[in-house]
Amino acid sequence: MSLAALATAFLLIVTLGYVVKCWLSPFGDCRKCDGMGHELKTDRKGKTKRGRDCRRCDATGKRIRVGRWIYNRAARTYRAGTR
Repeated sequence: MSLAALATAFLLIVTLGYVVKCWLSPFGDCRKCDGMGHELKTDRKGKTKRGRDCRRCDATGKRIRVGRWIYNRAARTYRAGTR
């Protein structure tokens, strides 16, 4: 098996794996707050406490995956074009 065919097969497997992941679980943890919904702050004693709500995920801790966002946008465009 040549190197190009091996690289193509690897990229195909990775892409299909990501498609399946976006289909089964369209929402992933927020990258800014690590899925907690808020930031952690420390007081002057060094104890951790809850900080502000995450603005990126609206304090849910979940965000839509990039692949699912692309699929939703393409499906919406297709539906709008076939009406």
